[in-house]
Amino acid sequence: MSVKNNTFTDLVRVEQIRRIESEKQDELTYVGVSDMEGQAKAGFKYADFMQQLITRANQLIRDNRLEEIIIKPRNQFRKAFYISLIVASVFGGLATAHAVNELHTLNIYWLLAVLLGFNVLSLVLWGFGITMNIPSLSSGVAAQLASWWSFRDQKKNTMESIAGHAWWENHLTGRIGKWRISVFTHQFWLVYLTAGTVLLLLLMLAKQYNFIWGTTLLAEQSLPRLTASLGKPLMLVGLKIPDSQQVSMSRMGIGRQDAETRSAWARFLIGVLLIYGVLPRLLLFAVSLIMLRWSERQFKPDLYLPYYIDLRQRLMTRKERSVIIDADLLANEQSAEVAEAPINHTVPEYTYAVGIELDHQASWPHSTSCDLNIVDQKTREEAIEWVKTINGSLLIGVAAYRLPDRGVQRIVKDLLASTKCKPWLILLNKQPAVSITDSRELAWFRLAEACDIPAEQVISR
Repeated sequence: MSVKNNTFTDLVRVEQIRRIESEKQDELTYVGVSDMEGQAKAGFKYADFMQQLITRANQLIRDNRLEEIIIKPRNQFRKAFYISLIVASVFGGLATAHAVNELHTLNIYWLLAVLLGFNVLSLVLWGFGITMNIPSLSSGVAAQLASWWSFRDQKKNTMESIAGHAWWENHLTGRIGKWRISVFTHQFWLVYLTAGTVLLLLLMLAKQYNFIWGTTLLAEQSLPRLTASLGKPLMLVGLKIPDSQQVSMSRMGIGRQDAETRSAWARFLIGVLLIYGVLPRLLLFAVSLIMLRWSERQFKPDLYLPYYIDLRQRLMTRKERSVIIDADLLANEQSAEVAEAPINHTVPEYTYAVGIELDHQASWPHSTSCDLNIVDQKTREEAIEWVKTINGSLLIGVAAYRLPDRGVQRIVKDLLASTKCKPWLILLNKQPAVSITDSRELAWFRLAEACDIPAEQVISR
């Protein structure tokens, strides 16, 4: 089920409150949310439950005046982000400035090396890190520094540090963190390249430069061949690059250049910086931004955590309740009024029910009957063949008063692999009902998670 109106920021606030409640529950006030349990909705819908969690989290934030510490990590990260971009612009400007000497000459390949060389190296490391899923390579030094600066005090056990650590975990780790840091990295290098290119343009507009190149170790024709190779894409878009004679005349120490040669080299430099530097970074930035937004839309809190299981039972009334169906009419020699407790119709209609190693003590809801109970290899094979032929919802019943084991998990996985039905897991109790411990119920929820059954499709009785 998809959540349409809940933003990633809303869900992160829920996670921050979860972490704060888990460690600082005694320091919180619950006056504003005390009446939410009395208004629990019948049935379970994922979207409704998430809306309940968001409403509850926002109310707790208001009641406990936590808004400042909730948004502080976001503001800290933004501050570190802007500082990093300022540093990138300074480095880009310095790289261009150092390629120009006092004699008004501009060393072509030294400028390309300092502006494009580090950028290309960063691109290679980023691509390798993304492909091999190595965060330290795909994030870059600047991005890691920004992350560390924002959360350097996360080990302190205060509400502020707890909220900051929760924000960091959801924004800067995992799939979301990978693409967020990628966006940050590409922005850093875009600013670096843009600053260097803009300064270069300003310098060439204000002063006249001779463009030179030279080498000591490389072969004589290596840099001219490199110039021709780099200039091929420029020629495809209609830009004129230096010809072989102009390249030869630009060798360091040859002599003074004419206006046509200087103009050709200026176009070559700007074109190479844009095509090999800015354009690839811009495209990768757009891809990373799209992947980040997609990852944020796919984000869901782990509803198998005990915190969410407890809130689910309190806010959405997932548990089945007993109903008096046969009152004693002769009690006190008068008819007794039948008081029906509200029933939560959580069992889907038109389901096919199969049990796994159930005994006579397991009690199904009165509206459901078990079609087949798996107790041995023969009934297991029969159940697998049966579920292949049915369509609709498959209700798998297990004994909640027993601990799950790998055998039950294998049977559930085999059933799900053999059917196209929508799976539901129902935790059956004894009759009369016995209390099921939270740890045992959590163990069954973890089994459902291992079998890819969503938490909203687990029914406890």
